[in-house]
Amino acid sequence: MNRSDLSVAILSIEGTNCDAELETAMRTLGARAEIVHLKQFEHRDVEPALYRTLRDYHLLLFPGGFSGGDYVRAGAIFAARVRAAIGPELEAFIQSGRTVGGICNGFQILTELGLLPGRRGGRLGSPDAALMSNDSGHYECRPTFVAWTGGGFGPLRALAPGTRFLFPSGHAEGKLVLGGPPGERRAELEASGQILFRWVAPDGSPATYPWNPNGSEGNIAGLTNPEGNVFGLMPHPERAFFRAQAPDWTRTGGADGPGDGQRFLDAVLRHAERAS
Repeated sequence: MNRSDLSVAILSIEGTNCDAELETAMRTLGARAEIVHLKQFEHRDVEPALYRTLRDYHLLLFPGGFSGGDYVRAGAIFAARVRAAIGPELEAFIQSGRTVGGICNGFQILTELGLLPGRRGGRLGSPDAALMSNDSGHYECRPTFVAWTGGGFGPLRALAPGTRFLFPSGHAEGKLVLGGPPGERRAELEASGQILFRWVAPDGSPATYPWNPNGSEGNIAGLTNPEGNVFGLMPHPERAFFRAQAPDWTRTGGADGPGDGQRFLDAVLRHAERAS
């Protein structure tokens, strides 16, 4: 499939606020991206000309923000609405092999839906992990580094394990806590290649605060489902899309060229092209 034929839905409701940046990134990379409100999939309270159907897209992305005001828990309201409105369609979308991704609040939503870490078969379910309040007790907003673990995520398989990305973080509830006895679930995810990224220090060594901004178990910054076509990460690649967005651009070669976020998102699109 040609990149220009790749259709990307960026799903929003009230409170999402990183959708425009993600749409700009996808369009800059040549995909046909649009921000779609959940009501457009529900065919409710919008003009018929704005009706959309999930199966018409090749890639579905949940952006960052504070959907539903993050009341109850971060992502819980958006997840409940998705489950009620398009739950079976979303399951079919995942089971077809198409890709679903969530960034920051999107990661929280996919966790609330039970899709991350998830179970085989792409089924929605009860959560088996939670993204809780940061250990610091406050909102953390700064440049952070993550390292590719060499897991089962198709878009990054060509990269050497340990490859680092500079992605900014901005969250108050990013501490990943896995269900089950301490360490047991994490060992299972490591064995199945489901750990997408780990927080690291700038030199690539294991992160401590502030390089792990939330205290997440095992320094985990992102996960995939068992099949590798649902992914979530806490930091924001769309906020590191252009080199000029990097905090060190004035010291390290200027503002021109791609940022680390562009490398990552382009890899996601290339994988979606091959899978479509």
